[in-house]
Amino acid sequence: MKRLNCSQIAAGNWLALNRISYCDNKGVERIWEAVTRKNSAGAVAIICRLLPSDRLILVRQYRPPVDGMVIEFPAGLVNPGEDPNETAVRELREETGYHGRLIRMIPDAFSSPGMSSEIVRLAVMEADENAQGELITDFDETEDIETILVPFAGLENFLQEAVRRGDQVDGRVSAFALGLEFMH
Repeated sequence: MKRLNCSQIAAGNWLALNRISYCDNKGVERIWEAVTRKNSAGAVAIICRLLPSDRLILVRQYRPPVDGMVIEFPAGLVNPGEDPNETAVRELREETGYHGRLIRMIPDAFSSPGMSSEIVRLAVMEADENAQGELITDFDETEDIETILVPFAGLENFLQEAVRRGDQVDGRVSAFALGLEFMH
């Protein structure tokens, strides 16, 4: 299997729609459409544990593509030339006001490889809630984000209740909750 060509069909300020031709494993040329981000080196999603309370920092925000409020990990785009480690620390502070310490980065992953080439890096962080002071956010003009603190042990129940209220859940948060269940 091999990509033969990629051409841009349309583009906006932040995304481009591409037409990809590739050769499948039988030698047949196929066509696929995919989205790429413009002016970004991927994204970072932050899994941050608050200490000593052992709570997870989540955010709730309106997402136009799904026309609803979504429960997510704090996250943001990596600026061109920016180190993803710096992005993680910056985005946690900007979106939640918390100052955290990066523990490690999980290897690059694709958020939806059938639709997009966007890379998402998961940053594992922790924050000492007793050393925070005043929590001051710095939202982008289009952001209106609510910070939610959830005990790890109650994450699945929290998500089920959020869905009953009409919220939607990001797939990374659902997968994380399932992983926690498998640990018990």
